[in-house]
Amino acid sequence: MPSVLIGPLLIRNQPGPYRTILTEAGFDVIDPAGDDNAVSRDELVKHLPHVDAMVVGAERLTPELFAIAPKLRVAARTGVGYDMVDLPAARAHGVVVTITPGTNQESVAEQAFALLLSLTRSVVRNHEAIRGGGWDRRMVVPLRGKTLGLIGLGRIGRAMAVRAQAFGMRVVAHDVGPVTEFDAQHGIERLGLDALLAASHVVSLHVPVTEETRNLVDARFLGKMRPGSYLLNTARGGLVLESDLRDALVAGHLAGAGLDVFQIEPPEPGNVLLNAPNLVFSPHVGGTDSQSMSDMAEMAARCIVDLHQGRWPAACVVDAALQNGWKW
Repeated sequence: MPSVLIGPLLIRNQPGPYRTILTEAGFDVIDPAGDDNAVSRDELVKHLPHVDAMVVGAERLTPELFAIAPKLRVAARTGVGYDMVDLPAARAHGVVVTITPGTNQESVAEQAFALLLSLTRSVVRNHEAIRGGGWDRRMVVPLRGKTLGLIGLGRIGRAMAVRAQAFGMRVVAHDVGPVTEFDAQHGIERLGLDALLAASHVVSLHVPVTEETRNLVDARFLGKMRPGSYLLNTARGGLVLESDLRDALVAGHLAGAGLDVFQIEPPEPGNVLLNAPNLVFSPHVGGTDSQSMSDMAEMAARCIVDLHQGRWPAACVVDAALQNGWKW
């Protein structure tokens, strides 16, 4: 009987469609011990040598872990990012890496707007003031009439755009891909990066971490942002040089920032952002509300079953070159 290891904490030892899909296909479903968000290295070392597939959450799959997993055929990520998986090592060991496109963009967009509204409407500050006996009715900032600049206009960027327009915002975007019908339908103007930064009251990041985008948001980037604007990052912590963001907040150049992600997660106690002003944080939960988590787990399970039964889920496979000659 083939077996699959369950990574994401939110679905470990939990019923759901994903588990039914796997068990009905003949898989033994293994829930590792522990209550950390990511499966511990000890548990990975214990189980990976014996499993055929893994539903991967926040686990970092390194060359050393692939080397001890001779049976592993599929690493099915819940989400669209795969920077935690060493792709060359996966390729070398014949492991297909899949993602779950189209399952969590609505959740991420909702989280980004939760962070933005917390900043512009002073939700956290007012809450704490009232709990402390205060009643500070200082002016808040509207979104209507403001410009949202999207860096990345993929699924999540598009989900952001429609929400922004419902708030009465103008939307501009910077994306290396071609202009699409969506742009025309929603009146989205494509701009160069510097032009977008100068025009936007809010800049929201929706790109992966690559050699080109790592530490994209540095002192130069922040200096080109409109004075008094806001930065949102619900993508990846590696996009932002945290010390430079702190400096921009302390100097008052930015009005605030909302972050769902950090360079190191969870942030270390000495992280320079933890005591910076006008910041709202969340613990990398943007893509994982109850609906999206169920949808991601279900798609990951279907990818595993499809591959086991000889079907190739092309829309989900990261490294298409593996298809030639690959078999379970």
